[in-house]
Amino acid sequence: MNLIALGGVIGAGLFVGSGVVIQSAGPAAVISFLIAGLITVLIMRMLAEMTVARPALGSFYVYAREALGNRAGFAVGWMYWYFFVIVVAVEAVAGGRILQLWLPGVPLWILSLGLLVLLTGTNMVSARSYGEFEYWFSSIKVVAIVVFLVLGALYLFGVWPGAHGGVGNLVSHGGFAPLGIGAVLAAVVPCVGFYTGAEIVTIAAAESEEPKKAIAKAMRSIILRVVFFYVGSVFVVVAVQAWNSPGTGVSPYAAVLEVLGIPAVATIMNGIVLTAVLSCLNSALYTSSRMLFALTRHGDAPRAFTRLSRSGVPRRAILAGTLVGYASVIAAYTSPDVIFQFLVNSYGAVALFVYLSIALAQVRLRKRLAREDPSALSLKMWLFPWLSYATIALMVTVILAMAFLPASRSQFWLSAVTLALILIAYQFRKRHGAKVPAEPREPSPEPTERRAAEHP
Repeated sequence: MNLIALGGVIGAGLFVGSGVVIQSAGPAAVISFLIAGLITVLIMRMLAEMTVARPALGSFYVYAREALGNRAGFAVGWMYWYFFVIVVAVEAVAGGRILQLWLPGVPLWILSLGLLVLLTGTNMVSARSYGEFEYWFSSIKVVAIVVFLVLGALYLFGVWPGAHGGVGNLVSHGGFAPLGIGAVLAAVVPCVGFYTGAEIVTIAAAESEEPKKAIAKAMRSIILRVVFFYVGSVFVVVAVQAWNSPGTGVSPYAAVLEVLGIPAVATIMNGIVLTAVLSCLNSALYTSSRMLFALTRHGDAPRAFTRLSRSGVPRRAILAGTLVGYASVIAAYTSPDVIFQFLVNSYGAVALFVYLSIALAQVRLRKRLAREDPSALSLKMWLFPWLSYATIALMVTVILAMAFLPASRSQFWLSAVTLALILIAYQFRKRHGAKVPAEPREPSPEPTERRAAEHP
């Protein structure tokens, strides 16, 4: 469970995307990642409180439905599903591009589809096969980051051969925040996106043997580790290498390894990034299928996706997300600048909308649980309700910043269009489709897929 949480949040965004943040904020990108990490810690603590008190298949989708109403639950569930089916496509294309470096004669679309077929197959077998793959993918990523941090520390302390030591690069190229505090705050927006995925552990907890114990343990240990990996490794990057060097923007970790004189830097980093991409692709296939399966249980998706295999896997739900992935990969090949670019931009703020919904749901459910079942609150949000309100304010600030900053404005508005279409779909389904049932007061206390099959 710990490695599943790590696998969901440590992706190509850390190894490649962090370079864009460093170029836009300077060494103070460390502060941007720290602020985004704080937001993530608070959101995850709120989600952990609800998950331990009321384990449920579908996690925050169920909590949003119970606390904020059917419409909000429908929107949260479908937004999250949409987010991860687009992640499937994006990661498949990214993985194909890395493989193409080693197999230049093979078309990109064939490599991308090959990765999709491979990981779809592993997810179709069982939840355990997903967990096994994610365990090894995450282990490789964690080991790579730990080794990177150790090598960086040796260099900064002057122990590494040829190293001068010190952290002069933090201030010697225009200062710690050369582009101003505004750039540092603006960089928080993409940083929050990089952390997205930590919540996957609450969805996977529903299929563990002891959901409450698993989620409590994972949440306590994983949050600080994730922040440490992100903030610590970004600190090493800007301390070892000049923030404005061309290599830092393209591949910050490779730039540091070049300074250290590590041979075959490009091959090593491409291998690590490919592992990160496959891990995210694996997690996205798993997460999208489980969210779609959860949507069927409350009448928010066609009942056909409820059917399970003998091993308890919602194969139809997996295939639904995969088909969207296939279509997106084809779009990346036939119309990369129009259709695929639209898909990429249309999910940028969706995860932020979901996070805001988690925070709003926690406030309402905490008050209800305190009245009706206080003994269920074995793991609590800190300093409730004030820290919960502060978290909501932080999320609103980040979303508004995304709406007004030129670099993220298009993503915000296209994501808003995505949300509007989902809300229209809710109204259409409410009037013309299956009747949306009322949300039960409490999610099932034993939220396993097998139980869901027995009691559809």
